[in-house]
Amino acid sequence: MKHWHIGIGLLFYLLAMSCQERKELDIGNAVYYWRTDLRLDSTERAFLKQYNINKVYCRYFDVVINDTAKGPVPNATISFSESLPDGCELIPTIYITENCMHKMPTGLAKKIVKRIRQMNETNGIKDITEIQIDCDYTVRSLSNYYQFLKEVKQLWGQKVSTTIRLHQLAMKAPPVDYGVLMIYNTGDPRKWTERNPILDIRDVAPYLKRLDGYPLPLAAAYPVYSWFRIIKGVHVEHTVEASEILKVKQAVEQKRKDLSRSIITYHLDKENINRYKPETYEEIYHH
Repeated sequence: MKHWHIGIGLLFYLLAMSCQERKELDIGNAVYYWRTDLRLDSTERAFLKQYNINKVYCRYFDVVINDTAKGPVPNATISFSESLPDGCELIPTIYITENCMHKMPTGLAKKIVKRIRQMNETNGIKDITEIQIDCDYTVRSLSNYYQFLKEVKQLWGQKVSTTIRLHQLAMKAPPVDYGVLMIYNTGDPRKWTERNPILDIRDVAPYLKRLDGYPLPLAAAYPVYSWFRIIKGVHVEHTVEASEILKVKQAVEQKRKDLSRSIITYHLDKENINRYKPETYEEIYHH
């Protein structure tokens, strides 16, 4: 009789665990588009076709603190000179500075959702089902940001995603459909002579142990951009070697296999495309 009770208990435990099983994202390739005018040249259009890009996370506008307005306001809004090729889903992406969440931004979710819908209508953009919110939230801003995301989700009524920085893996998961793990800007810019501040496996490695237990479905975003800075009067360009990107990708996917399903590069630009060989992009987008 005792063994029978143990067996039933184990069965219920396994059923409970199966109900809590983490969902997986659909397999697909994507890019971020982070310019202030949607206009693609022939190289960029060919890139979307060659690597079967089916999603473009397009930055619509930023939300920043404005002292004059006494609260968060939109900034650097995109214009739409062209449309995406057929087969590419456009996902409006809103970047919000972290200080916007230091106080609960009453009414901000409603304003953002309304503005996205107005921009879509004004520019004849149809069939938008998902939006993404990008914010480098901290422990200080987490509670307000998560409440804000709940409001956005309720008002939008469809899919909502958010970005996840590596340090945010230590926090509870946000109330969204899935996250995009931003595997770039991993280093300290002040230590640029020791580590590449865009991406270095030594900076990523300490966070890998948190990946498998993180409950939210995740896509993975990798850097293909360069970073120009002036340090002590000297122009310095940071770029990431292809081998480093692929080394990090391999390490990430060893810890969590489903991070190979949905791959994003940051960001779509002719110079970034030409920075790496086609074989590199084939490896980055390999599932």
